[in-house]
Amino acid sequence: MLGDDTTAERRLRLLQAEFTQHERRGPGDGRTATRTESPAPVSVGVLDYINAAATEVIQHTRAAAPEAEPYAGPLPGLYEWAREKTDSLDAGRQQARETLIYRQGLEHAIEMGETGVIRKHPCPACGCWGLLWRPAAHRAACVNRYCVDDDGLSHAWPLKTLAHHHIARQFATKSSAT
Repeated sequence: MLGDDTTAERRLRLLQAEFTQHERRGPGDGRTATRTESPAPVSVGVLDYINAAATEVIQHTRAAAPEAEPYAGPLPGLYEWAREKTDSLDAGRQQARETLIYRQGLEHAIEMGETGVIRKHPCPACGCWGLLWRPAAHRAACVNRYCVDDDGLSHAWPLKTLAHHHIARQFATKSSAT
């Protein structure tokens, strides 16, 4: 397995354990209407996010390996299940699987507010380090003032692109080392 093979799993476990708890807010700064229903005891948005991420991994794995049985284990074991079921596939499909897992690891970190994980990736256009996360655009932007597109705007990259370049570098290193 390549690099931080458990990072996405650890982040998913942390999201499930800590970030699904309902946010407690203070008593407020004035009068409020009487509630007729209590708020949800968990953060429904985070649960929806976790469900969408798990569904994406399961669908990707089942498409790559149709003979794989449906996943029925605990959520943190999902990535290991995907690796086991697609381990015998060609290198291109394994790289696609690892790219998906790595991208989801980045998404999990950003969902928890850890946007610093983006800085550890070089810009795909100019190669400089120190990308910044733009929450409104949901993309990583290059800080190099000379790294601009045709409209004069800083290059901005989706997480899918960063994950693809990162995993491609790892696979290239792995194949040249053998």
